[in-house]
Amino acid sequence: MNKTIFALPVVEQITPVISYRQLDELALIVVDHPKVKASVALQGAHLLSWKPAGEDDVLWLSSNTPFKTGVALRGGVPVCWPWFGPAAQKGLPSHGFARNQAWHLKAHDESGEGVVLTFELESNDETRALWPHEFTLYARFKLGKTCEIELEAHGEFETTAALHSYFHVGDIAGVKVSGLGNRYIDKVKDAEEGVLNDGVQIFPDRTDRVYLDPEGCSVIHDAALKRNITVIHGHNDNVVGWNPGPALSVSMGDMPDDGYKTFVCVETACVSQPQKASEEKPSRLSQTIRVAKQ
Repeated sequence: MNKTIFALPVVEQITPVISYRQLDELALIVVDHPKVKASVALQGAHLLSWKPAGEDDVLWLSSNTPFKTGVALRGGVPVCWPWFGPAAQKGLPSHGFARNQAWHLKAHDESGEGVVLTFELESNDETRALWPHEFTLYARFKLGKTCEIELEAHGEFETTAALHSYFHVGDIAGVKVSGLGNRYIDKVKDAEEGVLNDGVQIFPDRTDRVYLDPEGCSVIHDAALKRNITVIHGHNDNVVGWNPGPALSVSMGDMPDDGYKTFVCVETACVSQPQKASEEKPSRLSQTIRVAKQ
């Protein structure tokens, strides 16, 4: 899928390393820089790929997710906002509406080390029908040897949110994640509380856990690709660890049947406690990703 994105014809060359391209119904911003390759869909300000020079793709993107207007993309880093998970009210989209809305590129900058992109979403008639608040939401991506993501929400409201990152791994059977803390809510087992005794999460089957006391940094240890992905969390209360396992993977139309084998989600989140935004102080959620050989 990522090779497909970089082979797309250029619609507009914004700078020597930043271009607009189109994949089916969706407009993309593509970064082709000596230090980093990356792509972002304007729908959802959705980071699709990030690949520092000399590395394998760090993010996972489903090979059969549809690039259709208003349809959530499977993979990359979806922005879940202004709520995480199922909506309290029936008929509203799961994980909020920000990932299905058309954002616009507000600002861009580049240097010898990489590129910075800022996207903006403002309240509109469509969002007001789903959620009765005025807001301005920014998503900033600093893309280079590291990947820094920041979500910043302006207005007067409370939200839950997540940066729902899908990380590319060689084989989920050999993946361990550390730095999650001990206490968690197990969403596979009717939200019962559990304790991670040895501090390491593995993924033998479907796994969906909201960690309640996460450390500031989680590490994905990938035995198959012989690398570690470090995820530094900011302004969060929770980290979510998720993999659908074989049965759920087969049932998901936008994922290959064996898709679960090649990704793990380690999500920077505010789920157990809402975040408050005020006119004086915006709410934030941030994540910094680094990758290193083992």
